[in-house]
Amino acid sequence: MSTESEEHIIDINNTSVHTLSKKNGKERRRLRYMQKDGRFQVAFQKPPGDWSPYLLDIFTTLIEIRWRMMFLLFSLSYILSWIFFGLCYWLIAYIHGDTQSSDNNPCMENVRGFTGAFLFSMETQATIGYGSRGMTENCIGAIIVVTIHNLFSCFLDTIIIGIIVVKMASARRRSQAVRFSSSAVVNLQNRVLCLSWRLGDFRGNHILEGVVKAHLVRHVKKRGSVVMLYQDLDLENPHVVLVTPTTIVHKLKPGSPLYRIGPDDLKRKKFELLISFTYTGDSTGLLHQTRTSYTSADIRWGQRFHDILKVGKRHYKVDYAMFNETTWVPVPRLCAEAYERGSGHPNERNSLLPSFTVNSHIYWATTNSPEEVVMQTSL
Repeated sequence: MSTESEEHIIDINNTSVHTLSKKNGKERRRLRYMQKDGRFQVAFQKPPGDWSPYLLDIFTTLIEIRWRMMFLLFSLSYILSWIFFGLCYWLIAYIHGDTQSSDNNPCMENVRGFTGAFLFSMETQATIGYGSRGMTENCIGAIIVVTIHNLFSCFLDTIIIGIIVVKMASARRRSQAVRFSSSAVVNLQNRVLCLSWRLGDFRGNHILEGVVKAHLVRHVKKRGSVVMLYQDLDLENPHVVLVTPTTIVHKLKPGSPLYRIGPDDLKRKKFELLISFTYTGDSTGLLHQTRTSYTSADIRWGQRFHDILKVGKRHYKVDYAMFNETTWVPVPRLCAEAYERGSGHPNERNSLLPSFTVNSHIYWATTNSPEEVVMQTSL
């Protein structure tokens, strides 16, 4: 008989929270729909031999492939083009007799074999022009091939430069500078339970405006089929001016998919919050999107973010070292529905935040000292 349980682990030093599921004594992590860096954990199985979706949109395919594969393909494209046009130049020289005698009027100077033809092809495409090899006016066919070669070289360079620029400016690369907090917190704001997370631009280039969207996603099984369900979260401030780090707030009120979820429900509920921030970069003028996700294990109930914005004499100061740091605050351990209904005013024991054990002592964080850990009893 197999049993399954969940363990909520709290780290006192950095207040990091992880949720692990145990089944048959083995730990396993919950499957995420989206990774923290914005990549989706979805694998597509295409029909065998069907490469048409990738070939019809070859530009997008080249943008999405890995850098090492892209450099391999681009290197092969240059080398193969040099070999192909080198064969063309060697064939012209062979037919014209330049490979057998150098006394006649050659089509190309100093091209007597395939090695010379390959070097002439590479010098022509790269516009090196050493001066020892060159085209003459004796062969119209060779002139036509050189013209086609130059046009192809410009076309290939345009594609490669365009793909590299778009790939370097992609949302995944820009997301390393524009980041969300590693966790979300639930606390009281104006006597309303609110879910919030942080957003900041670590480059400090002052993104003036952007739009934040949040969705709750979970999967359910119906008659043996897996169905993905999406629900929108209403945000208090979806339009963001990101000059300084800002906190995005979602109120847990009627209509919210988290309205009936309390701190104990987070241990067993399987859902994920997908967060996106769409904005225009002021340096490039390109549209970017930064994404992240929060599972139920990433939500810290009864905590708030540390203050990182300070007013100096000449500047506003932002301490990004405290960007992900949180501290305890007094929050009832009830879902928003029960809290608003007032059916369960927390007594002295329920008002305590979760306990944890260190060095044979049980520690509790009380509502009277929200930012301190007080030892209540010992084992």
